[in-house]
Amino acid sequence: QVQLVESGGGLVQPGGSLRLSCAASGSRFSIYNMAWYRQAPGKQRELITYITSGGNPNYADSVKDRFTISRDNAKNTVYLQMNSLKPEDTAVYYCRVVAAGEVYWGQGTQVTVSS
Repeated sequence: QVQLVESGGGLVQPGGSLRLSCAASGSRFSIYNMAWYRQAPGKQRELITYITSGGNPNYADSVKDRFTISRDNAKNTVYLQMNSLKPEDTAVYYCRVVAAGEVYWGQGTQVTVSS
């Protein structure tokens, strides 16, 4: 079983930045692909980025060139650096991992972009 705990959300003005963190339990973090999703009010949860166990990132077009995913295997943590934030980035952000065939989600962290 894997527990995921996100942190770092908050209120930010348009054009601002935030860095989210997702800390994972367990000793096998380095072998997992890690993903960030978000869910805006009234919308489906969407995949925005993931990073492979080898450290290769992939991004949805909506966040490409603004968001950066990274991981620190020594700390069992994946990060999401969000720059040039827009009001449409307002959502609850979740990290997700698939481990031994099971899907695990964090509790989510709210990001609100507003002036």
